[in-house]
Amino acid sequence: MRYQTRIDPTRLVSLDETWVKTNMAPLRGWGVRGNRLMAHAPYGHWKTMTFITALRHDRVEAPWVIDGPINTQAFRV
Repeated sequence: MRYQTRIDPTRLVSLDETWVKTNMAPLRGWGVRGNRLMAHAPYGHWKTMTFITALRHDRVEAPWVIDGPINTQAFRV
């Protein structure tokens, strides 16, 4: 706590990782009567997509979308 005032906030970087599973997309919905409801899952398949980014005090930097869950190899890259 006593060293917090010595930290320059412009030098801090926070890594954020979030994910979405495309099977969370709705399978049914309302459409115009007599017409088929057309909807698509992201990227056209049922998988997990991971989004990783570096957050700075004034911007989002180095966004990266991984087609699949995070693993050791992707984390090290």
